[in-house]
Amino acid sequence: MSPELISILVLVVVFVIATTRSVNMGALAFAAAFGVGTLVADLDADGIFAGFPGDLFVVLVGVTYLFAIARANGTTDWLVHAAVRLVRGRVALIPWVMFALTGALTAIGAVSPAAVAIVAPVALSFATRYSISPLLMGTMVVHGAQAGGFSPISIYGSIVNGIVEREKLPGSEIGLFLASLVANLLIAAVLFAVLGGRKLWARGAVTPEDGGTPGKDAEPTGTDAAAGTGTGTGPGTDAGTGTDAGTGTDAGTGGTAPAAVAVRPDRETGGAGGTGVRLTPARIATLVALVALVVAVLGFDLDAGLTAVTLAVVLSTAWPDDSRRAVGEIAWSTVLLICGVLTYVGVLEEMGTITWAGEGVGGIGVPLLAAVLLCYIGAIVSAFASSVGIMGALIPLAVPFLAQGEIGAVGMVAALAVSATVVDVSPFSTNGALVLAAAPDVDRDRFFRQLMVYGGIVVAAVPALAWLVLVVPGFG
Repeated sequence: MSPELISILVLVVVFVIATTRSVNMGALAFAAAFGVGTLVADLDADGIFAGFPGDLFVVLVGVTYLFAIARANGTTDWLVHAAVRLVRGRVALIPWVMFALTGALTAIGAVSPAAVAIVAPVALSFATRYSISPLLMGTMVVHGAQAGGFSPISIYGSIVNGIVEREKLPGSEIGLFLASLVANLLIAAVLFAVLGGRKLWARGAVTPEDGGTPGKDAEPTGTDAAAGTGTGTGPGTDAGTGTDAGTGTDAGTGGTAPAAVAVRPDRETGGAGGTGVRLTPARIATLVALVALVVAVLGFDLDAGLTAVTLAVVLSTAWPDDSRRAVGEIAWSTVLLICGVLTYVGVLEEMGTITWAGEGVGGIGVPLLAAVLLCYIGAIVSAFASSVGIMGALIPLAVPFLAQGEIGAVGMVAALAVSATVVDVSPFSTNGALVLAAAPDVDRDRFFRQLMVYGGIVVAAVPALAWLVLVVPGFG
């Protein structure tokens, strides 16, 4: 049995054990990377750690740390209220606002993970506040980022168009952009219809003080902080006693949520029997920090993770009471899962498994069959690794049968681009991991499974559809 095939079979075993034994998949993947890297690929520790995603580790930690502080001091509450006012209470429009916002950010030059890191925490806080499916909101953010991701001035678009030019293939910058835009827009429309969008329209308008249904206050209220007792209603029912927030079970999401929220001097009575949220010095500083994150990442091309950590440290130093528990709210289990799996994928790349699979497909004598298989390889591998990196490897592999003239180069490149990026909803990809880490007050295991199942559906369906629509007709 070849080393490449052994490495693939070990990956399958990791999935099976993690699913049936409830062991953190990241921990299993680290062990697999050590075993396969040492015994099969003859790699030393440096070779194994070469695949560790240090930049993604810092992004996950930094962004979740910063937004944990924003949740603790009420800044995300304020942003949610502002978003409701912006759309005049039409909660059903918010997922589309988030879709458009991330699409605009990537279209003007933001790296897709940076745009998702900025938008996802606010979007998912809104989803929790108004009983919107976190799967719907998270996937709308990711698909929005990919919708704008291949504009002629975007990072992804510039890279792929550069590869096409280097390989001396016919290309269409506008065609590539429209293919990704339309594909993600159609997927978003289906998701909106399937995951509760019609019910959101049926709610009508709500006020910023309302909860999941008009006229009902979904924000828990409680007694003085010293007593720490109270009950509240929200996406689920929270009840409990203790100091500060206490503990309770959120029946609506299956996760844990604060049992009681103390009435603080920065909250004021609002209309409709609810509560309003006003700006305080801590919230103003947090909003400035969030704007600074956007400017630093988009305007100065600074690393999103390092910038977020720095801003979080500044806020923690100024307001230590609000930030005391923020480090504990970093999604450490998600960090372990994602970093472990991507380290193993790095071992696969180091030992040539990815190239081995791609060259095997490229050697098939039937161009159309080779094209659809390359689309599937792009989708499957990209669900665990860099989308642009995969396209950079697969487009050159497609050159030999594109040169035969039976396959249109424009359609093939567009199909590869769509197949390799639309799967970024996978919880193992950077964007999917950010969504998973950013969701507050959810059962993360359940949310992880939802993202994994949805990612599997996308991997199974989209490459075939992209091939059918873009490759078979012979565009370009």
